[in-house]
Amino acid sequence: MHNPVVEAVVRALVDAGWTALRFNFGGVGRSGGTYSGGSEEIGDVNVALTAVTERLPPGAPRLLAGYSFGAWAGAMAARDVDRLHRVVAVAPPLAFFDWSFAGSLKAPLAIVVGDHDQYCPRSSLEALAASLAGGTSVAIIPGADHFLAGREDDVAAAVRAAI
Repeated sequence: MHNPVVEAVVRALVDAGWTALRFNFGGVGRSGGTYSGGSEEIGDVNVALTAVTERLPPGAPRLLAGYSFGAWAGAMAARDVDRLHRVVAVAPPLAFFDWSFAGSLKAPLAIVVGDHDQYCPRSSLEALAASLAGGTSVAIIPGADHFLAGREDDVAAAVRAAI
C-alpha cells in the first residue's frame, strides 16, 4: 500500500479527477507469508470496489488498477464487474500467474510495464496483447525493471495516458 509505484498510480488517478482507494490485501501483516491461491485476495478487491462504489454518485465511472500481484488480483476480480471504465495492470507478473482469463474482461485492459521487467517476459506480454480485443493498450517504460524504481513519474504519466 505504501509502495512508491502504488502511490504513483494513486496520485495519477487523483490528479485525473478519480476517487482512489488503496489497500493491503487482508493477509498482509497477518498471514505469515501464506498465499491463499488468490481467492481471498480477489475477495479483498471486490470489497474495496464495493466500498468505493457505495460512496460515489450513481453511475460514476470506475476502474481497477493494481501493481504486480495486485494487477493480477484486480484483473481477476474485474471479470465479474459490469460497467468498469478500464482495468490498469502495472507490471503484471505474467511469468507467475495465468492471464488466460483476460479475454473475458468486460473492460479494456491497459498495461504499464518496464522494458526490462524480469517477471513480465516480452513474449508473454506480446501474446497477451495480441489475444485481446481492441481497446487494449500497452505502455512500455524504457530502462525499467519490474520494480520501476525511480520511474514513478513515468508510471503516473502512463496511467494518466491510459485512462
